[in-house]
Amino acid sequence: MSEILNLQDVTVRRGSTEILSHVSWNVALGQRWIVMGSNGAGKTTLMQICSGFMHPTTGTAHILGYELGKTDVRELRTLVGISSAAIVALLPPEETVLDSILTSAYGISGRWRERYDQVDRDRAHALMQDWGLTNFAGRRIGNLSEGERKRVQIARALMCDPELLILDEPAAGLDVGGREDLVARLAQLAADENSPSLVLVTHHVEEIPPNFTHALLLKSGKVSAQGPLANVIASDPMSEAFGVPLDVEFGEQRWHAQGRIPSRGRRAKS
Repeated sequence: MSEILNLQDVTVRRGSTEILSHVSWNVALGQRWIVMGSNGAGKTTLMQICSGFMHPTTGTAHILGYELGKTDVRELRTLVGISSAAIVALLPPEETVLDSILTSAYGISGRWRERYDQVDRDRAHALMQDWGLTNFAGRRIGNLSEGERKRVQIARALMCDPELLILDEPAAGLDVGGREDLVARLAQLAADENSPSLVLVTHHVEEIPPNFTHALLLKSGKVSAQGPLANVIASDPMSEAFGVPLDVEFGEQRWHAQGRIPSRGRRAKS
């Protein structure tokens, strides 16, 4: 399938408020997208649409060829991996890392009486190795650091071998070391041609990993800019989306942004 997401004129209303307004967006197979916008711009709502957890009020949303409102979303959700604060809140804190990843194969949280084949266990162990969690297999989720929990979330999201992976602010709450470790791992994931199509939501350009290809900017529920990464993560589009003058630069495979400092003219000598 060449088309992963196809949103046409999507609007989400709550009462008289439009949370998303006439959003059109296409994600093709193999693309790696960054989604940015200020607080309240509609990013979380857009991700709920893209993962099948919310339907648009008007407009159409096709996810992996399935049209929301005309398909069984339970089937769709097995094809979409999502890592978010809402998901990790559902994980029992006393459950081990291994079990937290394994249960994703059934789309549940918390072990019950389900049984797992060896192929499931092998995949869970491979994911723990990929995400630096092998030594934490028997550790309880509640005893992990924030960075370790973030990596469990992503490994869990990959357990069902999704065709689309949505990462909603995966670096939120991490210290510098944890952020840099995560960015490096996400860069490797994005570089792997066998990885699913990726959508990563972030507030900071410094958290954009190498190997991402496109970006979407939201402002007040509307698309402010979208397209190839270098065209969108740039001073003018970012300044427009965030409502403040920004200087955005790219160097040594990373993006950097800072507020534009107004130039002051020299005072005339008396």
